[in-house]
Amino acid sequence: MTARPLLEWSDGAAGPVLRLTPVADPRKVTWRDFALCAEADPEAWFPDIGEPSAPAKAICAACFVRSQCLDYALATDQAWGVWGGLSERQRRKLKKETAAA
Repeated sequence: MTARPLLEWSDGAAGPVLRLTPVADPRKVTWRDFALCAEADPEAWFPDIGEPSAPAKAICAACFVRSQCLDYALATDQAWGVWGGLSERQRRKLKKETAAA
């Protein structure tokens, strides 16, 4: 299921303007609602062993909420997939480095 985009282009007096799309309950909007991965193939974030994670990381690199996604993955010990632009191995390394500091 694809998430409804929260940003949309609309006509403005001086040309196209990016606006927030109205939501039913704005109090329930979270960082996940702005994640670009919601509009892409979910399989890309969970590549099989030996398959590249570059396609997912490229989308993450342009995502507005990349840091929130990474914070969530680290706080909840996500063991699989690409989160916040980092693979499982990269997140483990980051946690070790952070703990050592």
